[in-house]
Parts: sequence; C-alpha cells; structure tokens
Amino acid sequence: MTAALLDPYEHRDSGIAAFASESVVIVDRDGQVRYWNPAAERLFGWPELAVRGCKLAALSPTPVDEERAWSQLMQEGSWQGRIGRYARDGDIVYADVRRHLRYDAAGEHCDTLEFALPASGQGEAGLVSDRIMAACWEIDISPASEIVSRIVARAGLAAKGELEDLFLNLVEAARIVEVNERTARLVGGNRGRALMVGQSVAVFWPFGSRRILAELILEAMGDETGKTFHRRIPTDGILRDPIVSLWRADAGRPGHLFIAVNGAADDDRSYLYLRASEARYRKLIDYMPVALWQVDASHMGKIYAKLRAEGVVDFSRYLEQHPQLVEHAAASVPVTDVNRSAIELIGGAGPHDLIQPVGYLFVESPASLRRVMVGRFTGRRNYSEFMKVRTLDGRVRDVRFSVTYPEPLVELDTTIFSMEDVTERLQMEAQLRQLQADFSHAARVSTLGELATSIAHEVNQPLAAIVTNAETSLRWLARDEPDIAKVGQLTARIAASARRADGIVQRVRGMAAKQAPDPVELSFNDIVQESLLFIRHELETRSVRVSTSFARGLPSVFGDRIQLQQVIVNMLINAAQAVERCDHAAREITIATASEKSGNLLFTLRDRGPGIAPEHLARIFDGFFTTKDQGMGIGLAICHSIVVAHGGQISAFNRPGGGAEFRVVLPRTRGLAAAGPVYA
Repeated sequence: MTAALLDPYEHRDSGIAAFASESVVIVDRDGQVRYWNPAAERLFGWPELAVRGCKLAALSPTPVDEERAWSQLMQEGSWQGRIGRYARDGDIVYADVRRHLRYDAAGEHCDTLEFALPASGQGEAGLVSDRIMAACWEIDISPASEIVSRIVARAGLAAKGELEDLFLNLVEAARIVEVNERTARLVGGNRGRALMVGQSVAVFWPFGSRRILAELILEAMGDETGKTFHRRIPTDGILRDPIVSLWRADAGRPGHLFIAVNGAADDDRSYLYLRASEARYRKLIDYMPVALWQVDASHMGKIYAKLRAEGVVDFSRYLEQHPQLVEHAAASVPVTDVNRSAIELIGGAGPHDLIQPVGYLFVESPASLRRVMVGRFTGRRNYSEFMKVRTLDGRVRDVRFSVTYPEPLVELDTTIFSMEDVTERLQMEAQLRQLQADFSHAARVSTLGELATSIAHEVNQPLAAIVTNAETSLRWLARDEPDIAKVGQLTARIAASARRADGIVQRVRGMAAKQAPDPVELSFNDIVQESLLFIRHELETRSVRVSTSFARGLPSVFGDRIQLQQVIVNMLINAAQAVERCDHAAREITIATASEKSGNLLFTLRDRGPGIAPEHLARIFDGFFTTKDQGMGIGLAICHSIVVAHGGQISAFNRPGGGAEFRVVLPRTRGLAAAGPVYA
C-alpha cells in the first residue's frame, strides 16, 4: 500500500485504509497516534477518538520492551515482532506487528506506519465481545462543573425529583467535542460530525438513558485511576442491547470524557440496505421544496411540565407576565438540523449558519414564538400562521410558518418548523386587491352617474327650503316691528336644511372617494337604511315601492361601511330597473334582515320582476357579464368580491312565484349592534 493510500489527513483516497482487515496505525515523530483505523479499534478495543494524539508507548504493559523495539526501528528503518498492548477494558492484547519509518520529500523522518494482526493462536475469536467498532463520543463536562458540585453536595439530602432534574441538567450542559463516523451515522441525522461538535450531548442522547449517562459521568469524575465504567442501557431503537463504556481522557484534556456505545444495529436488515434507505430518506428531506428546521425543545418541555404542576392554566397570560421565558426559549432552544430549502430561504452559506438557537427566526415576528410556545403548552399537534422572517443578508420575507409538535408525553422532543415563502404570492394578492378596489371605485362612480338626477333632486330640496325660509325671514325683518321669534324659527329651519344638504353631499363624497377600506364593527340595519336614502328619489321616480323588515337585536358585522353600502345600493338599483318594466302593481321590492341559526347575518332582497334567465344564473356574478345594452357588467361582480372579502356569501335564484331573490350572508362579530327601528 502506498503512503497516499494510508494518510487519511493528507489524501482523501486514504479512506481505503478504513476497509483494511489489518490494523493500520500511523504515529508521528513524537510517538503520538495520528491515525487508527477501524481494524485497530476492533483489535485493541480503543476508539480512534480516544487514542488520537496520545503516546502509543503509554499503551504498552512492558515499557522497556517497547522502548527497545522503537530503538531498533530507528536504527534499521523497519521492525517486526510481537507486542502486548493494553485494551480499553484493561486486558492485554497480543499482536504480530510490522513497523516502517516513512520519510518526507526532504528525506526527513515524518512518521511511522504500523500494521498488526492478532498474535498467532489468539485469532479473532480471542477478542473480547465488546471490541467491535463502537459509536464513540468525546465530551466536555467543564460547562457542567457547577451542576456536578451541586449533585455531590446534595447527595443523600435532595429529594428524588430534585436529583433527577440535576442529572438531566448535567447531560444538557455537557458539550460534544468530537464523535466518530458511526455515531454521526446512527444519531447525527443530516448534520454529520462537524455540525454535532459543540452541541449539547442531550440533543443526541436518548432521554430514557440520560440518568444512566449522568451517573457514569459522576463515577468517572470521582475516579483517579483511569478505570473504565460500564453500564447496559435500554434499547433505544438504534442499537440492540447497547452497552455504554465511559472513561476519563488523559491529564492533558481535563474535563474531557470518552464514551463508547457498543451494540448491533437494532434492525434485521443488512447494513448496506439500511445505509441506502437512510440516504434516500435524507435526500428526500434535504431536497424537499419546503424549508424545514428540526428543533430540540426538550428542556422547555420540562419547564412546561413544572408550570402545569404549579397550577398554571392560562399560559398566554403567564407569558405576558413573564416575557423573560420567551427570551429564554429564543436563546436556548437549538436548531439541530435544516434542509437545503431552509438554507436558500434564509440565505446561509451552509447548515452551520442556521444551526443555532431559534431566536433568529423570530426577530421580525417575536409574538409568533410566544404563540408557538402556547401551542406546545396546550397540547396542540400542529400550529400555522403567516409571519415575517429576516434573512441573514437583511431581507424581510413573508412566510407561511408551520409547527409540528412531538407526540404528547414523548420525551424525545423533536419539533419540526416549516416555512413556505409567500412573499410574491402576497404581493400579487395585494395587487389583485388594489385592482378590485379600483374596479369597485369605478362601479361606485358609475352608479353615482346613474343617480345624478336623483342626487341633484335630493340636494335641491333642502336648498329650495333654505331659499324660501331666508326670503321669508327677510320679509319678517323688514316690518316696522320685526317678529324676532318668527325669524328665529325660520333660521332654525335654514340650519336644518343646510345640515340635510351637507349630509347628502357627504354621502356622495364617501361613495365617490377612492380610499382604502376601513373595516369597523357596524350595524347592518343602519347600512341598509343609509342605502335607501341614496336612491329614495330614484325609486319614487320609477314608482317602485320598497317594503322593509329589520330584525331587532341583529348581530353586528365587521366591515367597510362604504363597500357594504355599495352592495345594497347596486342590488336595489338592479331590482328597480327589473320591476320598472312591470305593471304598477308589480313594482315592489321587499328587503329584510335576519339572523341565521348559526348566528350569521342574513340579508334578502326579493322583487316581482321577470326574474333571471336560466342560462344566465350561473354567470350572474361573472365580471363583465351583462344583459343591459349600456351596462358595464361589473356591478354584481363587484358585489360578489366585496361580500367574499368580508367572509360572506352572495347567491341569486328565481322565486317559484316569479321574480328574483338575492341572499347575502355575512359572519357576525362577537358583539351585538344596537337594535334599530322596525319598519313595516
């Protein structure tokens, strides 16, 4: 084998050494291990993580013999013989080895290459059963030193629940320094080794065995002999009958521990099949068009459980009183995995930019995080809303944000966030709403043009009254003895007529104005009565009678006054035009308001005209559809869009006795509008 194939830190092709059946070890000039392949792990029982950087001679039970062998190696350039080496479990493993010095381009000694096989007679069968390639972790418990001190101080004094929380906090505080490839493959998901480094051990360690891990950590930290501690843990769905071994790192790495987890994959299918299946799954998730975040909120779950135990029921109110809990979640709940779409949406260079506490997702919509927390506390399975998110390059995007919570009572707390970028869609919808508003304004102006004669008549009436009363007042003032009381009455009439004219002008200006909708809580009875005032003269001119029936205690509606008036006025004008061609006895329109059983508001308009042609019923609310010679075909289409925008429905059909009927249903608001007068 060439050197290029054996140095995995200088050449990618050196991965071939990982598949060798022979133990391959590379030691630098100072005698420190630089490479330790899987066969070496199986032979000697030490994971590469635990021996990389360590002195190889420190593993020899006979230092004098080892020193003599290395001396001969340096003199001859190669050496072959039998060695003994301490295994991780303390046994001595004997192996037949070959060692060769390697030189750099300048001819200087750079490292030593060692090949090894089990000593003759020992064979693979002689290896202890747990010397299979383990899932290996190097962890740092320095961040948990205070928790360790508290556990030691409270031992034998603390309540069981208090110690349980401290054990869990210990595992959460411990940080991953490094993991081997098997660990990354088994529990790392789509992250890989690099992105697991620096994260909490609790993110990847099964909840059910965290206490066992905490106890092993405490045992190892209390031992000064370098002993290895073993415990069997429950099958976690990943490994079958796993055994955890834990020991302290060398003195040069204080606070560091090594963990080895041995066990066969908990699946009867072949390794290659599992790897292929896993790769397909990861590829499917990674290339999904929806941006996905995997989040570990397990520690928040414990906080929620504690609050429930303390009697907190209204969690939304609790968060209003304790906003620091939301801030804590934003800063402490970690993102543990993301897919490509998430990276593209947020504008990161890679997964590492997004794998951080979730707070960055809620910078633009901080209230959204509070609602996510309320959903989890109340036991919802999922939650969705529209919100804004700021990308890493400063852009603000509109997204549909959804949360899928873990199964209730499941402690492996994996929460999934998904985001769909709807910025362009919302912009198009805003443009469509603006276009609809423009059409609505055009329809109102067109209606006002049709009502110009009626409007002029309505305004002329108070103006004529003003003129008459003013002239009369002047005559009374011109008498030798002016009648001041009479002049006062006439002046009051002038003011009333002026106010009436002003009211008419304001209604016309409101209908003609081009302004954004102003939704407020409204009395629908008032809207209908104001609409009747608009076309009163038009109805009188066409000799059309209007019968009204207004329900008392009608629920209020939430909407724009001008737009809802436009719907009523347009429907009344259409009905008046339909019955105008009938005999005088049939020129009648009946309008009524009522409340449905569901609580929604119902408005009906019936006429005694010729009805709607059957072939036109399906198209009556289509844009630009009209049966009038001079019609624009936008009146009823605008009515339909306004009603739908208010969350309601509008329908039209022919009555069995003749004539047409229009029905408008609008959702109620929480309150009730004041009951207006009842007109028969």
